[in-house]
Amino acid sequence: MTGLLLMNLGTPDSPAQADVRAYLKEFLSDPRVLDGPAWRRKLILNLFILPRRPKQSAKAYRSIWTDQGSPILVHARALRDKVRNRLADETPVEIGMRYGTPSIQAGVEKLVGAGVDRLILFPMYPQYSAATTGSCLAEAYRVALNMRDVPAITVVPPFYDHPAWLEPTASLARKTLDRARADKIFLSFHGLPEHQVRASDRTGKTCLATDDCCEALRPINANCYRAQCYATARALTRMLDLPPDRVVTCFQSRLGRVPWIRPYTDDMLKQHAGGGRDAIILSPAFVADCLETLEELGIRGAETWSKAGGGRLSLTPCANDNDRWAEGVLTLVRESCNWL
Repeated sequence: MTGLLLMNLGTPDSPAQADVRAYLKEFLSDPRVLDGPAWRRKLILNLFILPRRPKQSAKAYRSIWTDQGSPILVHARALRDKVRNRLADETPVEIGMRYGTPSIQAGVEKLVGAGVDRLILFPMYPQYSAATTGSCLAEAYRVALNMRDVPAITVVPPFYDHPAWLEPTASLARKTLDRARADKIFLSFHGLPEHQVRASDRTGKTCLATDDCCEALRPINANCYRAQCYATARALTRMLDLPPDRVVTCFQSRLGRVPWIRPYTDDMLKQHAGGGRDAIILSPAFVADCLETLEELGIRGAETWSKAGGGRLSLTPCANDNDRWAEGVLTLVRESCNWL
């Protein structure tokens, strides 16, 4: 029997500071996220991050928490149910969060316990990075390989330029554009430290060597997260029929003092806000709304825009459990393997 595991980042169990601290500790203890020697990672985490950040993050989570719980988990469950319904119970579908609950381990064990011997792993990140897709896959492999009866495994690849995801994303953006005047459209992707992006450059000479290194995808940069983000941005710009000079591609969520990939979202908001302009912002690095979209962009981003002289900044929702996205999930799965 075939089973499908929809994998995403995760969430604290609640917005309470203790739960947020436990979540951040698990998240930032992942060497694919906070990399470097183990002693240095522990030092940074225990001396600089955990004493301060849980209080700030708990406040941020409280601002987006719903009666149903954390938005990313609410949307994940709703999407899982829609995908299940479309499969008519022929294929069990579970969700697995890399950090927090329900975990990837719990998802794999539940599927295998139900009789699954062919496991489809679907990392729900449009663009590949070692810190997201790579970490989810590494954890799923670890869990499976510790089982006596290891299931056959296949993986849905990154879908940064696939219509099955781009079309529902563009459709939601069109609805925002229809109801909100926009002088600028910000496509804000999650950022990564520059050294993590460079690590995907097999030549060691190409990545970030020039300003236009990500303007086209080639074999030499096919696994580059930043290049895949720009490919997504170009595709959405075409699908929305937008003049390129109205679109700003940028990167958010930087942490620490090391350089992250540029341009930074907060800098771009300040730069383009003058004159009371209105704008819309969407984050095509996420399939579901979460802290980074709802709080970082929808609340703090809007405040940054307003303080810099901008008018209204309208946030476009992610695909979440949109019906077209539920169909897109099945399209991506079926194109990646013939197990359904």
